[in-house]
Amino acid sequence: MNYTYILLCADGTLYTGWTNDLDKRLAAHNAGKGGKYTRSRLPVRMVYAEVHEDKRDAQRREYQIKQLTRKEKLALLDTDANVILNHE
Repeated sequence: MNYTYILLCADGTLYTGWTNDLDKRLAAHNAGKGGKYTRSRLPVRMVYAEVHEDKRDAQRREYQIKQLTRKEKLALLDTDANVILNHE
């Protein structure tokens, strides 16, 4: 499985990415080995994830989410598509 996810950074900003292992990716972000954007905004908390069977679908969805406004991303967090709740 592949996932598109949104992280809530310590400064309140949102970061969107994709991975094939949510736990490993979250740990990498919080160890300062994730995206360059998150390194100075630790700790981060996973607040949203979608499941995709295909890597390309996850990457496409990442791009789509990155095009959304902050308000639209926050609205997305409250949808039924949100598959994770307690990744910290």
